[in-house]
Amino acid sequence: MARDFERQVAELQIRVAVLHGYTTLGIPVTETVDESVHGKG
Repeated sequence: MARDFERQVAELQIRVAVLHGYTTLGIPVTETVDESVHGKG
């Protein structure tokens, strides 16, 4: 950790941004399926 408060804040912001990036990679994307493609028999 940095000694200066401003640098500590910057380090934490970088860490949060990296963790946020990993989190968004793990979130599944849900897509709707159009019923007209499958038909209703």
